[in-house]
Amino acid sequence: MQLRGVVLVEGTSDRRAVETLARRRGLDLEAAGVAVVPMGGYGNLPRLLGQYSDVRLAGLYDVGEERHFLRAFGCDDRGELERVGFYACTRDLEEELTRAVGPSGMKRVLAKQGELRAFRTYQKQPAHRARPLEEQLHGFMWNRKQRYAVLLVEALDLARVPRPLDRVLAHVRETTG
Repeated sequence: MQLRGVVLVEGTSDRRAVETLARRRGLDLEAAGVAVVPMGGYGNLPRLLGQYSDVRLAGLYDVGEERHFLRAFGCDDRGELERVGFYACTRDLEEELTRAVGPSGMKRVLAKQGELRAFRTYQKQPAHRARPLEEQLHGFMWNRKQRYAVLLVEALDLARVPRPLDRVLAHVRETTG
């Protein structure tokens, strides 16, 4: 593959989510010369920017790490980061997907995976009882995010794709032809 672009994401679950949505939208990342690269944390951003300085970049980041991305790109605000192709997830991509799929959709996914009973047990634990349903769903997914990243994107109504995920793929499509 002739590398023409790189989408930087936090980890492998984010990579799997981006690749799954690209497939669902009919975007062949490999044919477009685009690699989705897990950063393994924002601390690796400077190294990766140097490593991929000769290709078009785009990416996703968690809003809590925004200051590091602003500094690395020399941007003043989120709007400038978006113009260079980097989009903020409110908390993380898993939360964006959980919100977009919605509680009833999440329960359907859990039921299909045979994990609805385990989720109900999780909800009853003292540490989670008082938390809102969306927080419980996000917390339950946390240790399962590798698998659920794909499952949630597959369950997603394509009209409700989280903005950061939608925009990063649009950016890739625009910059790779």
